Amino acid sequence: MNAESERKSAKAAGSAKAAGSAEAEAAGPAVAHPAEEPAQDPADVEAKGAVSAPGPDGEPRKVSRRFPLFTRDTARPEGGGRAAPGDAPAPARQWPLLSVLGLVGLGLLLTALDVFRLGTVLIGVALVGGAVLRWALPDVGMLAVRSRFTDMVTYGALGGAIILLALMAQPEPVLEIPFLDDTLHFTIDS
Repeated sequence: MNAESERKSAKAAGSAKAAGSAEAEAAGPAVAHPAEEPAQDPADVEAKGAVSAPGPDGEPRKVSRRFPLFTRDTARPEGGGRAAPGDAPAPARQWPLLSVLGLVGLGLLLTALDVFRLGTVLIGVALVGGAVLRWALPDVGMLAVRSRFTDMVTYGALGGAIILLALMAQPEPVLEIPFLDDTLHFTIDS
Protein backbone atom coordinates (compact mmCIF):
# COMPACT_ATOMS: atom_id res chain seq x y z
CA MET A 1 0.00 0.00 0.00
CA ASN A 2 2.86 2.38 0.71
CA ALA A 3 4.27 2.03 -2.79
CA GLU A 4 0.81 2.65 -4.30
CA SER A 5 0.28 5.84 -2.28
CA GLU A 6 3.78 7.07 -3.26
CA ARG A 7 2.94 6.55 -6.95
CA LYS A 8 -0.31 8.49 -6.57
CA SER A 9 1.45 11.39 -4.81
CA ALA A 10 4.20 11.45 -7.45
CA LYS A 11 1.55 11.49 -10.22
CA ALA A 12 -0.27 14.35 -8.50
CA ALA A 13 2.97 16.28 -8.08
CA GLY A 14 3.80 15.78 -11.77
CA SER A 15 0.42 17.15 -12.88
CA ALA A 16 0.79 20.09 -10.47
CA LYS A 17 4.21 20.88 -11.99
CA ALA A 18 2.75 20.80 -15.48
CA ALA A 19 -0.09 23.12 -14.47
CA GLY A 20 2.33 25.36 -12.57
CA SER A 21 4.75 25.58 -15.49
CA ALA A 22 2.21 27.47 -17.64
CA GLU A 23 1.62 29.91 -14.79
CA ALA A 24 5.37 30.23 -14.14
CA GLU A 25 6.08 31.06 -17.79
CA ALA A 26 3.52 33.85 -17.66
CA ALA A 27 4.94 35.17 -14.37
CA GLY A 28 8.53 35.56 -15.61
CA PRO A 29 11.82 33.69 -15.36
CA ALA A 30 11.54 30.42 -13.49
CA VAL A 31 13.79 29.32 -10.66
CA ALA A 32 14.95 25.76 -11.27
CA HIS A 33 14.51 23.24 -8.50
CA PRO A 34 17.46 20.99 -7.67
CA ALA A 35 15.58 17.92 -8.89
CA GLU A 36 14.90 19.57 -12.27
CA GLU A 37 18.50 20.71 -12.91
CA PRO A 38 20.53 18.59 -15.29
CA ALA A 39 23.39 16.63 -13.71
CA GLN A 40 26.66 18.56 -13.78
CA ASP A 41 30.22 17.38 -13.89
CA PRO A 42 31.49 17.30 -10.23
CA ALA A 43 34.56 19.30 -11.27
CA ASP A 44 32.31 22.15 -12.49
CA VAL A 45 30.18 22.36 -9.35
CA GLU A 46 30.91 25.32 -7.10
CA ALA A 47 29.50 25.05 -3.60
CA LYS A 48 29.14 28.04 -1.31
CA GLY A 49 29.30 28.06 2.48
CA ALA A 50 30.56 25.18 4.61
CA VAL A 51 31.29 22.25 2.31
CA SER A 52 32.37 18.73 3.07
CA ALA A 53 33.70 15.91 0.94
CA PRO A 54 31.67 14.87 -2.10
CA GLY A 55 28.51 12.92 -1.40
CA PRO A 56 27.47 9.64 -3.06
CA ASP A 57 26.46 11.49 -6.22
CA GLY A 58 29.90 13.11 -6.53
CA GLU A 59 28.74 16.64 -5.80
CA PRO A 60 29.96 18.58 -2.75
CA ARG A 61 27.42 18.62 0.03
CA LYS A 62 26.81 21.35 2.52
CA VAL A 63 27.41 20.50 6.12
CA SER A 64 26.48 21.96 9.44
CA ARG A 65 29.06 23.85 11.48
CA ARG A 66 28.06 21.85 14.55
CA PHE A 67 30.14 18.95 15.77
CA PRO A 68 28.80 15.61 14.54
CA LEU A 69 26.85 13.43 16.93
CA PHE A 70 29.00 10.42 16.00
CA THR A 71 32.60 10.63 14.84
CA ARG A 72 33.06 8.48 11.77
CA ASP A 73 36.79 8.79 11.12
CA THR A 74 39.96 10.46 12.31
CA ALA A 75 42.82 11.88 10.31
CA ARG A 76 45.94 9.77 10.15
CA PRO A 77 49.01 11.55 11.57
CA GLU A 78 51.68 12.70 9.14
CA GLY A 79 53.87 9.65 8.39
CA GLY A 80 51.38 7.29 10.02
CA GLY A 81 51.28 4.89 7.07
CA ARG A 82 52.60 1.35 7.17
CA ALA A 83 56.35 0.93 7.59
CA ALA A 84 56.25 -2.16 5.33
CA PRO A 85 54.00 -3.23 2.43
CA GLY A 86 50.37 -4.13 3.21
CA ASP A 87 50.86 -7.83 2.44
CA ALA A 88 53.58 -8.15 5.12
CA PRO A 89 52.54 -9.61 8.49
CA ALA A 90 51.46 -7.14 11.19
CA PRO A 91 54.71 -7.22 13.22
CA ALA A 92 56.75 -6.39 10.11
CA ARG A 93 54.47 -3.46 9.29
CA GLN A 94 54.96 -1.98 12.78
CA TRP A 95 58.69 -2.64 13.26
CA PRO A 96 59.56 0.93 14.37
CA LEU A 97 57.07 0.83 17.24
CA LEU A 98 58.01 -2.74 18.18
CA SER A 99 61.72 -1.88 18.29
CA VAL A 100 61.10 1.07 20.65
CA LEU A 101 58.75 -0.99 22.83
CA GLY A 102 61.25 -3.88 22.87
CA LEU A 103 64.03 -1.63 24.16
CA VAL A 104 61.72 -0.06 26.75
CA GLY A 105 60.66 -3.54 27.89
CA LEU A 106 64.29 -4.65 28.17
CA GLY A 107 65.08 -1.49 30.16
CA LEU A 108 62.18 -2.17 32.53
CA LEU A 109 63.35 -5.77 32.97
CA LEU A 110 66.89 -4.62 33.81
CA THR A 111 65.49 -2.08 36.26
CA ALA A 112 63.39 -4.79 37.91
CA LEU A 113 66.52 -6.99 38.17
CA ASP A 114 68.25 -4.20 40.16
CA VAL A 115 70.40 -2.85 37.34
CA PHE A 116 68.72 0.52 37.79
CA ARG A 117 71.05 2.90 35.98
CA LEU A 118 71.54 0.76 32.87
CA GLY A 119 67.82 -0.02 32.65
CA THR A 120 66.67 3.58 32.86
CA VAL A 121 69.36 4.75 30.42
CA LEU A 122 68.13 2.08 28.01
CA ILE A 123 64.55 3.40 28.34
CA GLY A 124 65.79 6.91 27.54
CA VAL A 125 67.83 5.64 24.59
CA ALA A 126 64.74 3.85 23.26
CA LEU A 127 62.75 7.10 23.31
CA VAL A 128 65.56 9.06 21.65
CA GLY A 129 65.75 6.26 19.07
CA GLY A 130 62.02 6.68 18.50
CA ALA A 131 62.60 10.37 17.81
CA VAL A 132 65.35 9.51 15.33
CA LEU A 133 63.13 6.94 13.60
CA ARG A 134 60.32 9.48 13.40
CA TRP A 135 62.71 11.97 11.79
CA ALA A 136 64.46 9.56 9.39
CA LEU A 137 61.64 7.38 8.07
CA PRO A 138 58.73 8.62 5.95
CA ASP A 139 56.28 6.06 7.39
CA VAL A 140 56.64 4.71 10.91
CA GLY A 141 53.26 3.07 11.46
CA MET A 142 51.77 3.46 14.93
CA LEU A 143 54.87 5.25 16.23
CA ALA A 144 53.34 8.33 14.60
CA VAL A 145 50.89 9.81 17.08
CA ARG A 146 50.88 13.54 16.34
CA SER A 147 52.66 15.64 13.73
CA ARG A 148 56.23 14.68 12.92
CA PHE A 149 57.68 17.73 14.70
CA THR A 150 55.61 17.19 17.86
CA ASP A 151 56.50 13.49 18.01
CA MET A 152 60.21 14.19 17.58
CA VAL A 153 60.23 16.89 20.27
CA THR A 154 58.18 14.77 22.69
CA TYR A 155 60.17 11.55 22.25
CA GLY A 156 63.51 13.40 22.26
CA ALA A 157 62.76 15.57 25.32
CA LEU A 158 61.37 12.70 27.39
CA GLY A 159 64.22 10.39 26.37
CA GLY A 160 66.83 13.05 27.11
CA ALA A 161 65.28 13.82 30.51
CA ILE A 162 65.19 10.13 31.46
CA ILE A 163 68.85 9.69 30.45
CA LEU A 164 69.86 12.83 32.36
CA LEU A 165 68.01 11.74 35.50
CA ALA A 166 69.39 8.20 35.27
CA LEU A 167 72.95 9.52 35.09
CA MET A 168 72.38 11.87 38.05
CA ALA A 169 70.69 9.28 40.29
CA GLN A 170 72.22 8.49 43.68
CA PRO A 171 74.31 6.64 44.86
CA GLU A 172 77.49 7.43 42.92
CA PRO A 173 76.07 9.64 40.17
CA VAL A 174 77.85 9.50 36.83
CA LEU A 175 76.88 13.10 36.10
CA GLU A 176 77.03 15.86 38.69
CA ILE A 177 75.56 19.29 38.03
CA PRO A 178 76.74 21.76 40.74
CA PHE A 179 73.79 24.18 40.71
CA LEU A 180 71.36 21.30 41.19
CA ASP A 181 73.30 20.18 44.25
CA ASP A 182 73.10 23.73 45.68
CA THR A 183 69.36 23.81 44.94
CA LEU A 184 68.85 20.54 46.80
CA HIS A 185 70.79 21.81 49.86
CA PHE A 186 68.86 25.09 49.81
CA THR A 187 65.50 23.28 49.90
CA ILE A 188 66.57 20.92 52.68
CA ASP A 189 68.13 23.64 54.91
CA SER A 190 65.05 25.93 54.71
